[in-house]
Amino acid sequence: MIFKRVGEGRPYPEHGLSARDWAAIAPRPVRLDELVTTKDTLQLAALLDEDSTFYGDLFAHVVQWRGELYLEDGLHRALRAALRQRNVLHARVHVVAG
Repeated sequence: MIFKRVGEGRPYPEHGLSARDWAAIAPRPVRLDELVTTKDTLQLAALLDEDSTFYGDLFAHVVQWRGELYLEDGLHRALRAALRQRNVLHARVHVVAG
């Protein structure tokens, strides 16, 4: 199993972070097997596109809520890391109280 669990949607409360807010969070390594996805499908083009981060953040966005790490954005980055036999992804982690 690549991820801890494949989820459907975001179970945590809305955090209201903007792209600028996310950019202010320093990235850190996160193990893929600790992540719960918030999407159960992937656009194959995003996985295969080498320029998929050209207009976006280079790091995945993870929300920590109630002891779980939810992969909010960056599913294609996580799967790309897994395909390269890596078990760690560098992500920006935002902690939501609750």
